[in-house]
Amino acid sequence: MKVGIALNMLTKEGLSDAAVLGEHMALGDLAEPLGFDSLWALEHHFTGYAMSPAPTQLLSYYAGRTRRITLGTAVIVLPWHDPVRVAEEIALLDVISGGRCVFGFGRGAASVEYAGFRVAMEEARPRFVEAAQIVVKALTHETFEWDGEFFKIPRTSIRPRPISHPERRFYASSVSPESAEIMAKLGFGVLVVMQNEWPKAAEDIERYRQIASGVGHAPRPPIILTNVSCAESRDEARERGVKYLSRKWDSIDRHYHFSDGHLATVKGYEFYGKMTKTYAKMKDDGFRQKATDFYVSIQIVGTPDDCLQQVRELHRLTGLDHLITEFAFGGMPHEESEINMRLFADRVIPVLQRDPAFSSPRSSADARPTSEAKPGGVFAPA
Repeated sequence: MKVGIALNMLTKEGLSDAAVLGEHMALGDLAEPLGFDSLWALEHHFTGYAMSPAPTQLLSYYAGRTRRITLGTAVIVLPWHDPVRVAEEIALLDVISGGRCVFGFGRGAASVEYAGFRVAMEEARPRFVEAAQIVVKALTHETFEWDGEFFKIPRTSIRPRPISHPERRFYASSVSPESAEIMAKLGFGVLVVMQNEWPKAAEDIERYRQIASGVGHAPRPPIILTNVSCAESRDEARERGVKYLSRKWDSIDRHYHFSDGHLATVKGYEFYGKMTKTYAKMKDDGFRQKATDFYVSIQIVGTPDDCLQQVRELHRLTGLDHLITEFAFGGMPHEESEINMRLFADRVIPVLQRDPAFSSPRSSADARPTSEAKPGGVFAPA
């Protein structure tokens, strides 16, 4: 199994934006020396929720500082961008990194970001589909043109040309069933931000596989992104997880405004409207604690042995072959994030990379639903 790290640069009270970026970029510099297989950059704008507005630019920096690791986007939000420009950025990163890139795409769910880019959220889904098709065409054809609903592109060519067929390593993050169907039909792999019970995630992945197979695409194993709290003692790992993951709820609602219910009336985002009651109840300490306990239970939290057992079960259920980890979340102090990361790298990653039990994708057909009641509609995006 491949193991990566994602940099989620959440603003911190008392620290400048530059200082926060410096902390996370220091973790990024540790990725290759500590044995990680990949490094991932997010895309968010305007609120400090994750101060990473240009993932390919950030990864270009690491392309020059590394020699081995894969560089991935998690994700580029296509409706916010000119797809020709996105294709150019992908091709350039492909060349300067020597072809060691993976690209994740999404359509975003924050109205503040759509407003900032002056794009109507109601157009997000069709814009995503059209932009994705253009990016693929631009990368695979010496010259191309396009006459669509949103983009009219005269015959042109992107230069430099890519060197490694990056379009064969495209993934998409989806939350709603409708989006999952779109991604599967495009032939993209699936990138899952772990925010649901593992058997439910396995069911969604299996549905994705069936749709992809039904339209003639060979489904790839999923890539899964999760938070990690790894410590020598189970109590320490859980205490850290509860403390810092509980802080995510406020940062999420400040950015996405799920609690005000506005997404329920936005075409293509009705699924997100279901989050309203959940986030409105986060002000209640009892509900917040239950939501946090649930969220911690679906991340990787525990001793190194606990973490291995949890990843083994996730592998059994979903067939993943690439795990993306976050070690610095919820405003965690940098020193603690580094300890968390180093312990996981020292005691967990070697087993994941070398143990044959993690080497071959498993079928998700044996995923078993859980009977334990969980808070409904909890959604904690990357």
